[in-house]
Amino acid sequence: MNSYGVSEVIGDAERERLILEHLPQVRLIARKIQERLPENISLEDLVSTGVLGLISAIDNFDPAHNVKLKTYAEYKIRGAILDSLRGLDWAPRQKRRKAKQIEAAIARAEQRLQRAPVEDEIAAQLSITLEEYHQWLVEIRGLNIASLEYVGQEQGRDLLHYIPDTEESLPSTLLEQSELQRLVAESIDEIPEIERTVLSLYYHEELTLREIAQVVKLHESRISQLKSQAILRLRARLASQWPASRGVVTA
Repeated sequence: MNSYGVSEVIGDAERERLILEHLPQVRLIARKIQERLPENISLEDLVSTGVLGLISAIDNFDPAHNVKLKTYAEYKIRGAILDSLRGLDWAPRQKRRKAKQIEAAIARAEQRLQRAPVEDEIAAQLSITLEEYHQWLVEIRGLNIASLEYVGQEQGRDLLHYIPDTEESLPSTLLEQSELQRLVAESIDEIPEIERTVLSLYYHEELTLREIAQVVKLHESRISQLKSQAILRLRARLASQWPASRGVVTA
């Protein structure tokens, strides 16, 4: 059975209607990504790129996969925007280097202590003061735009690539997806409670950093530090348990 896209079963007028209907979704996703980036990154540029992802989603959507168009469109919109940002290489190399140093320090400290290291221990592993470490976390804030979707090599591997795009879900693919979900859940359980709370409010409840700060009664800058730190903890753990060399199914 051949898959079919929306463009093959609807006319141009309906296609245009779907694009217009989902434009608010593009702007919402673009705005959420843009708020984590430096001010020089234009929201309108992100929206324009996101629209291309939306059009791709509409043209390639297959209802036979039992996935809602809105869900598939969100994946394609986010993917298009994140791919464009990676291509721009907007982040200074110094910031990328600091992020990799923190991630490596967390991994080494965790291996040595056999538990999740606290901030003092991570700073000590880096041979810097706690104040300097907090500043590093602030500086790398924008690097985490796709933080929970990829781990591994420098450019990252999109975890959404483990979602098959074929009609059938191969047993090996389903097993990898299940294993990956288990590792992510276990890794989240191992990080400090306040960091779990921040991640949950940010990614699941979709609160802004300012809103999270009000909920947990901490300063917004502190929430930013905790989010960055939590993400690097997860990446360090997943990178060691989910090697980049494992096979992926591209979407």
